Amino acid sequence: STMNAKTSSGRQEEASRMRNEAPGESGCLGEAKRQQVIRVAYVIAAIDLTFLFMQFGVMPYLVKSLGLDSVGFGYLQTIFGVLQLVGGYIFGRFADQYGARAALILSCASASVFFLLMSLSTSIPLLFLSRLPAVFMHGMPGAQKVITDVTAPSQRAGALGKLGLCFGVGIIFGSAMGGVLSTKFGIYVPIYVGLAGSLINTLIAMVWIPSQTKPKSDHHVTKHSDLFSIREILRLMKFPGVMEVFIVKVFAGLPFGLFMIMFSIISMDFFGLEAGESGYLMSYFGVLQMVVQGLVVGKLASHYTEMTLLRLSVFVFAGVGLGMALMRTVWHYCIIAVPLVFAFSILATVTDSILTKAVPSSDTGAMLGICASVQPLTRTVGPAIGAVLYKQFGVSSFGCLQLMVNIGLFVYLWKSKIPLGEMKSQ
Repeated sequence: STMNAKTSSGRQEEASRMRNEAPGESGCLGEAKRQQVIRVAYVIAAIDLTFLFMQFGVMPYLVKSLGLDSVGFGYLQTIFGVLQLVGGYIFGRFADQYGARAALILSCASASVFFLLMSLSTSIPLLFLSRLPAVFMHGMPGAQKVITDVTAPSQRAGALGKLGLCFGVGIIFGSAMGGVLSTKFGIYVPIYVGLAGSLINTLIAMVWIPSQTKPKSDHHVTKHSDLFSIREILRLMKFPGVMEVFIVKVFAGLPFGLFMIMFSIISMDFFGLEAGESGYLMSYFGVLQMVVQGLVVGKLASHYTEMTLLRLSVFVFAGVGLGMALMRTVWHYCIIAVPLVFAFSILATVTDSILTKAVPSSDTGAMLGICASVQPLTRTVGPAIGAVLYKQFGVSSFGCLQLMVNIGLFVYLWKSKIPLGEMKSQ
């Protein structure tokens, strides 16, 4: 027990020292250069997400043209989710060991290979083969790693929050471009555009992201140099507060994640929407995301502690669950979407910020990789769970689950004393 007490004390001291010293992390870059690097990271993330959402819109038509049925399409999506799930942590470890610049270049280059293989996919086996580069396609975590390296902890939530603008840009422009280009010029044209955009992104990362975004003292290969290790994941989870916050991150948005997996079916059967109307609804979500992330998250982070915002997001999620349980029309859903996007944006931004500050700076990439694996995990296990909920209990079951889970999490957060530093943006 004495040894365990010393280990726990050592972890707390290390986390405390890291939080105190972290404001100097950006010291290797001047303020002007630091702001430039952050802007470049935003541009890379926006381009990456735009072409990713573009291919999401094109994929059903490409699959249909190759003669793959809905079951086969489900297998294709599952493979993509599993590769992203496994690759998220590996990518994060790679970023820690070789730097954020190398990681971003790897992600952009992998996206280029991904689109190249898709452009050559004239048969079903080639289409499945094109999914393989997805294991290293993590543009958003790569951009998060760059921003984490060059920002002080007190500024991190605001800077990471603005990445949500890139997500909104990706949804709106990616979906629109995919539809327009495929309709006017053919299915493969958006894929060619995606290939060109990914190559441009690779060049931007090579030219504009500096090779060193952290002080030299932080540039070292960690003791456990293997890129995938369950032991390393468990080590990170043992830092004070990490496991508690990660549990909240995973489960708070899980019921809504299940709902979104079934959304294409729900939009047709429950809301009675056509394909074009579903596209407009996704664009509406994109606009909300941009407004909340660009105008709200940063301001809230500057006035309230991150734990306060985390509790707020979980409380709002519970209210959203009640609204989802009672909704009957698509207009109800449009109203619910406002607090939903607010809670989702706050949860994603604040948990990423808290978790990267709770571990040593040499492990922030691995932590971001673990965080990035949450959505692929939902996409992997979600279809089976979502289908059962929808078929057996109807659409309201997603809202009831959302309400119950988040009430439990709110009580857990309110009563637990999570040992994290309370910081506000300056």
